[in-house]
Amino acid sequence: MPDRDWWEALWPDPMAVLRQLGIRPGMTVLDLCCGDGYFTAPLALLVQGRVHALDLDPTMITRAQAEVARQGAVVAAWLCADARDLPHLLPHPVDHVLMANTFHGVPDQPSLARAVRAVLRPGGLFAIVNWHRVPRERTTVLGQPRGPETRLRISPEATAAAVEPEGFRLAWTAEVSPYHYGAVFEATPP
Repeated sequence: MPDRDWWEALWPDPMAVLRQLGIRPGMTVLDLCCGDGYFTAPLALLVQGRVHALDLDPTMITRAQAEVARQGAVVAAWLCADARDLPHLLPHPVDHVLMANTFHGVPDQPSLARAVRAVLRPGGLFAIVNWHRVPRERTTVLGQPRGPETRLRISPEATAAAVEPEGFRLAWTAEVSPYHYGAVFEATPP
């Protein structure tokens, strides 16, 4: 997990990224694979605490909790669990699921998309932030190549091919500068 300087250099305004992905005040949101909380804290501020944060790694949950507290935000629930168990973890459907910088590493992407679909309200949104499919040596942050290996990077079209058959339609794709895109999917009627 990169340190705070790395994230701030990459995305100096995380709140603007969240808004670009369709997250608005009053929504209930799941921060899926929340990591160290870089997006969790501003997300919690934006939706007034109506956020659930999930990560498989208890160390990441602890770091995210510290970041949320540092920013004076509140998270409704912290979940240290496997994302495939989502349908059994959330007490009610959410309006939006955010997944930043991790979809490329999911071994069974369609299965994850099905789990996300099961916890979204009708018409809910699933935003996936991914690295563009460009060579790693061309994605430098603080003077160093960053991000997953080039072979792991997937295009917006490949992301859509994994997600859409599981009950979604691509609503829009946003450029999340400097090296990412945000693919925002809408849950379709069953």
